[in-house]
Amino acid sequence: MTDVSLIGLGPMGIALARALQPKFTLTLWNRTAERAKPLLNQGTVLAPTALAAVQASPVVLICVADYTASRSILAAPGVVDALRGKVLVQLSTGTPQDARDNWAALGGVAYLDGAMLATPSQIGRPDTPLFISGEERALAACRPVLQAVAGNVQYMGEPIGNAAAWDLATLSCMFGAMSGFFHGVRICESEGLKIDAFSQMIGAISPVLGEMISSEGEAIHASQYGEPESSMATCASSGRLFVKQAREAKLDASFPDYLMGLFERSLEAGFANERLAAMVKVLRQPA
Repeated sequence: MTDVSLIGLGPMGIALARALQPKFTLTLWNRTAERAKPLLNQGTVLAPTALAAVQASPVVLICVADYTASRSILAAPGVVDALRGKVLVQLSTGTPQDARDNWAALGGVAYLDGAMLATPSQIGRPDTPLFISGEERALAACRPVLQAVAGNVQYMGEPIGNAAAWDLATLSCMFGAMSGFFHGVRICESEGLKIDAFSQMIGAISPVLGEMISSEGEAIHASQYGEPESSMATCASSGRLFVKQAREAKLDASFPDYLMGLFERSLEAGFANERLAAMVKVLRQPA
């Protein structure tokens, strides 16, 4: 018997194993057994099958490409029965509905769904965030294991899809901001400005940008869109400048065109004198 079993040894799985090894004994399983060889030592062993890995430990982590791959592993004969009385933590990526479907298929197994907001190199740090949803008693049973891989474990409630929802919402914010940043890079390049200076400046003012996001979020939560410091019409004028500059500099205009499309829909809906947060009312309309 070992403390923890880990199924899946892609780049993230290997990082999880290395973070766990100083504190726990491990059983590993991966479809390609060769990946486990550099990790094997006195406290880490390789299981011949996924079933054997599940049987070996009271806490089982699974981190594979997606929920489809996870379900194919868990569907092997005897695996679900072997999980009863243990805690299964799903760290594969997917949607909230994927999480609900996976949980339903496991028929009463103590199941936690997790979403790691980190790259493999960030695993094991005290500030690495991990969203977890599911039964709180199950979390209590394996919290030390999870904190070994991500020091900032955040319990998002019992509904099993919550962690995946928080993950996708956070990534949406990140990738949206990064898309804007990349367009900003192209603006700088078109004018011969230094990219490193631009990126350093964005990093330095990020607390101010975060404050703006928090303010708009509070307005949406309270459904209070009036008395803007900067109205939708004012913000839309900046959007027009993005489009104009892209045309003048012959840049890829996909980002400013998308943004201006949202501004135009918001103005057409009558939100010109409301704050930027009113754009969410446009996005709530059926696709």
